[in-house]
Amino acid sequence: MLKQSFKRAIFFSVAAVSLLLMATAARAQCEVTSFENNKYTVCVASARGDIRVFLRDGAGEYYGSFSNLNRDLEKRGETLAFAMNGGMYHADYRPVGLYVENSVERAKVSTARGPGNFHLQPNGVFFVGRNGAGVMETRAFLRQKPPATFATQSGPMLVINGAIHPKFSVDSDSRKIRNGVGVCANAQAVFAISDNPVTFHEFARLFRDRYKCANALFLDGSISALYSKQLNRSDGWRPMGPIVGVVEKTKK
Repeated sequence: MLKQSFKRAIFFSVAAVSLLLMATAARAQCEVTSFENNKYTVCVASARGDIRVFLRDGAGEYYGSFSNLNRDLEKRGETLAFAMNGGMYHADYRPVGLYVENSVERAKVSTARGPGNFHLQPNGVFFVGRNGAGVMETRAFLRQKPPATFATQSGPMLVINGAIHPKFSVDSDSRKIRNGVGVCANAQAVFAISDNPVTFHEFARLFRDRYKCANALFLDGSISALYSKQLNRSDGWRPMGPIVGVVEKTKK
């Protein structure tokens, strides 16, 4: 039994490293995978790649869907490689916490305590700046003030400096579809969505143990959605607020 477990661990580690290396060679790479008996779709891109967050089009209308966003990008000769919902939002699609797009702060950071996943402290910020993408706990982000061209705040943090969020229980029975992001080994940004309901602890272990992410952030749950051109997948059964994605130039 121990030998089989060891072999499985080696296989998963090799598979994870292979995906990271493929993403280094290509601009973005997605795969359907399994870890600890749960299924996930994972997309990996260089942390220095063209990662952006999106909310409204030029007319001020919320995108609300991957198809609307792609139509807008195509007008500029661009397209999504992959994308997912990029943080929690109010009923009118406004971001719950910090939201920065093209260096303009469009929603302020929130350090308030309250109910729900967003306020399960510590929460965090996914950001993209001149040095690439990063994930930081919110108060650390406010102290260090890294330049951010794009940023979205969500919560809770999944992995904090290599440790799983202290309020997650390994014995939890709260299982939901979840999506999140980590900046991980080899300076890769790892975006993952569970394809079956998982606990927070299970989801955090995917980032920490499979992809060696020092820091990872929960983006949303239950309504989580993914777009992947490579996998011919485009979820979208419900309108969404912020969207995070990797952009590529349209081939001519």
